[in-house]
Parts: sequence; C-alpha cells; structure tokens
Amino acid sequence: MTSAAASSTPAGPVLLAYDGSELAGCAIARAGEELASGRDALVVCVWHAADVGFVPADGRHLHAASADEVEEAAEQTAVRGAWLAGAAGFRARGIAVQAAPTWQGIIDVAMEHGIGLVVLGSHRRRGLMGHLLGSVAAATVAHFDGAVLVVHHPGDGD
Repeated sequence: MTSAAASSTPAGPVLLAYDGSELAGCAIARAGEELASGRDALVVCVWHAADVGFVPADGRHLHAASADEVEEAAEQTAVRGAWLAGAAGFRARGIAVQAAPTWQGIIDVAMEHGIGLVVLGSHRRRGLMGHLLGSVAAATVAHFDGAVLVVHHPGDGD
C-alpha cells in the first residue's frame, strides 16, 4: 500500500482481530507498516464457551468448560495484542468478547465501535479442512460492510 493508498484508508478506529497466534501478530505488524502511525485501534480477542478459539498469551492449557478461566485468558490475550499494536504505532486498547461464530463477534464489535477498517490474518486453509473449519477472514469479508485488510503469513504462497 502506498502513502496515497494509506491516506485513502477508511476513517475511524481500526479493529485488529487477535487470537494470540503468530499470524495475528504478523497482521498487527503489517497494519502498523501500512497505516498512519498514531491511529486508534481496538484489539479484539473473541472467545467461545464451548471452544477456546484462541492461543492464550501465557501459553497455558485451558478447558473450554471453565468459562471464567477462558474469559480471563482471553482478556490477557487481548492486552498482549494491544501491546503489540502499540509497538506497531497504534493507540490501542484490548477487549475480549464472547461470541460464536468468531467472525460475528468481530463484526458486532466493529459496528458497535464505528470501526472503519478490520484487520485480521488468514490461515489459508484449503480443501476439506478449510470447508469444515470455515474461514474467519472469508466470513468477515463476506458479512462486514466496511473495509477488511486480510494479511497472509509471510512466505505463504498459492
């Protein structure tokens, strides 16, 4: 994205979807490179009561049945994502949101907070796994009326 493209990026805060994965961290770093420094950002970690759905910041193993523990870990993961976003040049804060499916939680938060751009990583799952697991990135693009920046892991090729 050129500086002219960056200046035409949708106004408003940026939503950075963060699940604790290396890919999500790469997406935050890439957004920091592509967007104007100092932009407001909301880092969102979506969690599910039935399926943890993210990688806890402290690396501990969680049981989805323990909702309080999962929620606490999601909050810590969102804080970690906000720290990464701050290091990438954003004025960021993190929040954890319980929602299923994940893409719906991302879109609900984006609409609630007047988000101009959603940024998230894509694992590029294909074939049966992609069909069974679905794609948070694809569903977000399909259902969000605003702009979505999908970042692929460096080195992922077709």
